[in-house]
Order: sequence, then structure tokens, then C-alpha cells
Amino acid sequence: MSRRTERVAHLIQREIGDVILKELTDVRIGFVTISRVEVTTDMAFAKVHVSIMGTDKQKRDSMAGLAHSASYLRTHLAKVMKMRTVPRLQFIEDKNLDHGLRINEILNEIKVKPKAAESEDE
Repeated sequence: MSRRTERVAHLIQREIGDVILKELTDVRIGFVTISRVEVTTDMAFAKVHVSIMGTDKQKRDSMAGLAHSASYLRTHLAKVMKMRTVPRLQFIEDKNLDHGLRINEILNEIKVKPKAAESEDE
């Protein structure tokens, strides 16, 4: 990414995060974190990667709420950003958080199993 696309991506990430936190009233959107934004070089599209906490249904509902709010968020960005064209927003669930939590669970299970085996030997 060029320096300009990185700056635009960072600004989009910050602004969308603020709007979701302070202005959006869609009850479907739960605990959402904007993990990163990727903007195309022509500034036409932005992939907004989001981490969502909750059950699978809550995640699906949050993604539906974000997709429904995309035009509002884009309009807000147009007001804030001084650009000729504001990128179209595409929300993508970032599964890195889930992956990290699963790895942590596996590591905790590995820690517990040797201790259980040691106590059985005694």
C-alpha cells in the first residue's frame, strides 16, 4: 500500500469505529471491533475487517447490521474526508480473534493433561 492509501485506511478505521460506538442505533450490531481496513489503490473500495464477540447468531446479526449501515457510514465518511470519491465499504469478519482463542484453549488443555496424568501416577 502506498502512504496515501495507508492514511485513508487508518482514517476510515478510526471514523467507522467512532460512528459504530457513538451513533449507530442498530440493535443487531453487538460488540464489534474494527481490526483493519484495506483500501484499493484507486480508492474505490475498502474492505473493513471486523472482529465480533458473541455466538454465531450474534455474529451473523452484527454482520447484517453492518452491511445495512454501510451506506450511512459511507455518507458520514464523505462529510469527514476531503476526497473526490469515498470508497464503497465491504465488511468482512476477521476470524483471527476466534483462532487465537481456540489456540489458547488447546494450550490450556495441554497444561492440564500432564498435571492430571501426574496425579494419577501417585
